[in-house]
Amino acid sequence: MLRKLLLLGIFVGSSASIPIVYQSNPQMVETLLRSAVASKPAIPEPQSDVNVASVPAKPAAPMPLGRQVLVNADERGHFTSAFKLNGRQIDGMIDTGATLVAINTSTARRIGISLNQSDFNHQVNTANGAIKAAVVTVERLQIGKISLDNVQAVVLDDRALQTNLIGMSFLQRLQKYEVQNGAMLLVQ
Repeated sequence: MLRKLLLLGIFVGSSASIPIVYQSNPQMVETLLRSAVASKPAIPEPQSDVNVASVPAKPAAPMPLGRQVLVNADERGHFTSAFKLNGRQIDGMIDTGATLVAINTSTARRIGISLNQSDFNHQVNTANGAIKAAVVTVERLQIGKISLDNVQAVVLDDRALQTNLIGMSFLQRLQKYEVQNGAMLLVQ
């Protein structure tokens, strides 16, 4: 678990640069993503019970049929939107570089997650250094018509995390997510 949290810290730290790189050269990023997808092995590897750092391979669908949400990029190129966590509306940013959904302590309190200081027993490395984090489960995370139950998340101090991040523990459970024409399409 500590190894996964360390990876989370690395992903959170590096995720701040992803929108900047994408905004400065979207063709390069899309080419890298296409080549990474094309180089996946045809035979799926066995998965462990918990693997929050990888996105499982899914068969290609010609047209998404499930629930869909389109999130437009803001002026900085970030995909920000209003989400509901445990029925409470919060603002967040979709971050494909974050392994888990990451919320701050104020948001955790607002959505009914009460934590003690002893719950912050995992060390996470971020762009601002190593900090303590608590691992929690968000009962329900919603954006528009898309809703998922029991989403793994980490809680960080308000000073360490000012913007709530919707990471891969949410995105990898969707049928599909992709960037097209300056917007991110989410399909459940």
